[in-house]
Formats: sequence, structure tokens, C-alpha cells
Amino acid sequence: MARVYNFSAGPATLPVEVLEKAQADLLDWQGTGMSVMEMSHRGDAFVSIAEKATQDLRKLLNVPEGYSVLFLQGGAAGQFAGVPLNLMGSSQKADYIINGSWGKKAVKEAGKYGDAQVAANSAVDGAFTDVPARADWQLRDDAAYVHYTPNETIEGIEYPDVPDTGNVPLVGDWSSAFLSKPIDVSKYGVIYAGAQKNAGPAGVTMVIVRDDLMGNPQSGVPMVLDYKKQADADSMLNTPPCFAWYMAGLTFEWILANGGLEGMAERNQRKADKLYGFIDSSDFYSNPVAPQARSRMNVPFLLANDELNKTFLAQADEAGLCTLKGHRSVGGMRASIYNAMPEEGVDALIDFMRGFEKANG
Repeated sequence: MARVYNFSAGPATLPVEVLEKAQADLLDWQGTGMSVMEMSHRGDAFVSIAEKATQDLRKLLNVPEGYSVLFLQGGAAGQFAGVPLNLMGSSQKADYIINGSWGKKAVKEAGKYGDAQVAANSAVDGAFTDVPARADWQLRDDAAYVHYTPNETIEGIEYPDVPDTGNVPLVGDWSSAFLSKPIDVSKYGVIYAGAQKNAGPAGVTMVIVRDDLMGNPQSGVPMVLDYKKQADADSMLNTPPCFAWYMAGLTFEWILANGGLEGMAERNQRKADKLYGFIDSSDFYSNPVAPQARSRMNVPFLLANDELNKTFLAQADEAGLCTLKGHRSVGGMRASIYNAMPEEGVDALIDFMRGFEKANG
């Protein structure tokens, strides 16, 4: 069976070269006579895999000295608790900027551990179509950190730049835009991201944390969420998600071999420009997000007639254009065009959309 163009928001499409490499090594990794899935995480073979992946991620992001890179479990949602448990400290205060569904979930979880204030919220009548204007943020000088979501997967909203929070550490849930473009890590206290968008399969979560923010967790923090303990144990306080970590490492190698984050950014922008350009040129399709806040990764779009949604999805599926159904809270369609989605996939989607409009518009 031929591979389809998979527009899933996550778990998402992976580079074919990564899948082929994993397939070739599945039964016997580099002459060890065993699969990565069978290795002891304490053995030399897997330790070399983990160290290489960590070094490559540091290289990709140009992570400065004074930051630790962790490979943890629990998904980005686990860090909704991990961040306040590690960072709230004595102030017990944190400010949250809300521009979509995942930000809402993050602040709700943080509220279990301290005073998590919504410092800005861009929702209008419950819907998100933009980021909150920086001038409207109500930040507290004594907050332990400011949390935001650079790219909201569900609504397709992306910050155009990194907000300035002064001396208060900035925390970013980068999950669905992680490794899609260069990031200035030095502007953050913590960056975290689930892998299943641009960095590999589901199962491993990357956390990049400034070292001075570790070591003062709340009482009762689970040991697997304690950043300092995990850093001291090289993310192997317990058995890590070995195969997902290995796959993430292969994905980092693929990114490095294909122009690094600068190369990813260029291709991702080109793909997004093509798709948004077509949508904007049509009276049959529309995108609800303010142009300045449109995501390069997740492109929601609506049909002029909602009654055609099921037909669109069925015919797209038959054409090998899969997982285009929009999130139930937004409706319509959503095309996630992460790093591993080739430009040919976007071209094929546009060709299909053009033909569908001609037949049904």
C-alpha cells in the first residue's frame, strides 16, 4: 500500500528516512543483536543513543550553557503540573497568557498548586482567533514565571514573536511548533514540548530548563517531575521511554541533514504561504484566524457550506489526503503541515481543494 499524506495534528507524519532507518535497525541495532526496544537503559548501547540525541538537540537549538536538556514522560500535559511544581517556589504565583485550548488546560492544572492567574485571554465569545495584545497583559512583578503557548494546535494560532516578560522567567509550551524554526533559548526559563508533532513519535517529552530554576520544588513533587533529580540522573531516574527517545534522535539527525532549523523554517513558511494563499483566494474556503497570528503548523479552514464537510473528508481520504477533520471545538477542516509533511503534500491538498470547489461551489 502506498503511503498517504497524513495531515494529523499528532501523532503526526514522520520523515520516511527516519522510518526506514528504524526499520533497518529494528531487529539488530548496530550489531548488538537486539532491538533498541530490548536494551537496558543502563547499558552502553542505549546510553550512547541518549547522549547523541541530547547533543544533537543542543546543537539544533544552540542551547546555551546553564541549561539542562531533559527527556521525560507524561507528555506536555504532564508539564502542566511539572512547571508549577518546580518553579512556583515561595511566591506561589504564576501568570498565564491564554490564546487557545491548551493554554486553558495549562492554567487550570497549575491552579492546583498555587495562584495561577489568567493575565491575558484573547477569547471572544469563547472562540480564539488571535493572540492577546501585549499591552493588555496584566503581569505581576512577583510572579514566579509567565507561561504561554507559542502555537495553539487546535485553533491554529501562533505568536509572531517571543514576548518580553522582563525579569520574570518565560515558560513556553512549544509542542506543536518545536523544531519548526530557530528558537532563542536564552529568552526562556523553561521550554517544553511533546515529541509527536515535529520531533518523533509520542512517548517522550523534551524539557529545556535554566539551571538556576531547578532545585527548589514544592513539597511533595513526584520524583519523576523533579527537574533537578532528573537532570542529575541524565533523565534516567527511572526507565525512560527508550524507543521514543531513540526515534527522536533519528529525527534530530534528519533535521540536521536537511538544513537544520533554518531549513525547516524556510520550507514550513513556503508550505504555509501556499495553503493560506489558496484559501484567501477562494470564496469557498476561509480561515478564521487573524492573518498576523496564523500558525505555520496547523491550518484550520471552513467550507462555505458545512453540509459538504463529510463529502469533502470522504473524497479527500480516497485521494490519499488523510486526517483532515477539524477539532470539534472549531469545526471544519484542519491541515497540520509539520516538518515531515513534504511540499508535494500541500500541493496535492490544494489541487484537491481546487477540484472540490469547482465541483461543489
